[in-house]
Amino acid sequence: MDNIDKRNRLKEEPFSYRVNKDNTVFIDYYGNQVKILKGKEAEKFLEKLNGAADTQAAQLMMAKVTGNFKRGNERDGGKKK
Repeated sequence: MDNIDKRNRLKEEPFSYRVNKDNTVFIDYYGNQVKILKGKEAEKFLEKLNGAADTQAAQLMMAKVTGNFKRGNERDGGKKK
């Protein structure tokens, strides 16, 4: 795990998820929805998540499921840092 998350970004726990009554999974990144999983894909994700060893492993799973959506050219919506 140390080799995968070299900048320790997953320790901040940027990912979260919600499950609705239809077993649809919504994955959020810092509170913004980035992925929706339905059907067998959602079931498979939830099974793997229940077997995760710790929160960092769960964060890594959510990062892998969302794919490469951050490319560095996103605008921040006018927010100043």
